[in-house]
Amino acid sequence: MGDILGLGVTHSPLLVGTDQRMAGIFERVLGSPSLPPAARDQANWPPPMRREWAEHQAGRAAAAHRHRALEGFRAVRAALDAFDPDFILIWGDDQYENFREDGVAQFCVFALDAVDSHPFKRIGAANAWGEPADTVIRSAGHRAGGRYLATSLVEQGFDVSYAYAMRHEAGLPHAFINAMLLLDYDRSGLPWPVVPFHVNCYGSSTISKRGAFAHIDGTGSDELDPPGPSPARCFALGASTAKALLGSPWRVALIASSSWSHSFLTAKNHYLYPDLPSDRARFEEMRDGQLDRWQALTTAQLEDAGQQELLNWVCLAGAMTELRRRPMWTDLAETYIYAAPKAFAVFEAA
Repeated sequence: MGDILGLGVTHSPLLVGTDQRMAGIFERVLGSPSLPPAARDQANWPPPMRREWAEHQAGRAAAAHRHRALEGFRAVRAALDAFDPDFILIWGDDQYENFREDGVAQFCVFALDAVDSHPFKRIGAANAWGEPADTVIRSAGHRAGGRYLATSLVEQGFDVSYAYAMRHEAGLPHAFINAMLLLDYDRSGLPWPVVPFHVNCYGSSTISKRGAFAHIDGTGSDELDPPGPSPARCFALGASTAKALLGSPWRVALIASSSWSHSFLTAKNHYLYPDLPSDRARFEEMRDGQLDRWQALTTAQLEDAGQQELLNWVCLAGAMTELRRRPMWTDLAETYIYAAPKAFAVFEAA
């Protein structure tokens, strides 16, 4: 009989980088010639956004935001250490990394033996730890666990893909490796094997927007790709994952890896800042044990709010609802200028 722990974290690249780069996405959009003058005018910004930008320019906001997020990671890591799983399963998305024009899976379970990742391939030595740009992190996989889960999900009616190797030249896509790096922020080691579980969160923007930034740089296409899985389907998949793993011989930590509303996905805010009211609504539902409401969300709602990556958490919500587990601890580190608020959660263990 297996045992399960539910956890939620962000995989924000901004936290993997340095404080000096924390507002990089915001500055990128702010400097875009496609940004309307009215959106550029600070008089039209929400007052808390103006204050946060002033604090950033004074050199204080980035460090404060990092500190708040690290408190979340350390709380989740403490729960992970106490549970000590046989492996961790991470629901994460892919932004034109492993899945490109030659094939996009809605869901894919990676049953790996091991994988070498190059987490600083893009940002170089300007990372939070000052580690060399060519750092390689070798992560153990759990081939048996991944294969067992893929088999069980197919038997339960989910036509999930599976893979025994990564195609991404940098190893694990950033939704997985960043979460692992940040859970090991204090560099004590992350000893557990990992089963990456891909969710096609970006759906209609997966190829056309090259993982969501091409529309800002003007290098993408206006032709939409087929949609990703619906929130209801992700919720059901999470529930079936919990059923499968309860019947396994393993202790497993299920981790949702993502921030929620992203500034660069929120068209109604001219891609400048995220939809905080929507994030607060989802956070209150999670905090109050009302995760069953998430299965009624629609793809259109998530896209309007820039919450495409919430689908990773919807999978976790389905699992926790199936197990009747409520959150023991939650936090939401809000921000207007650092791309996305960062949510964290630790759920009850059996």
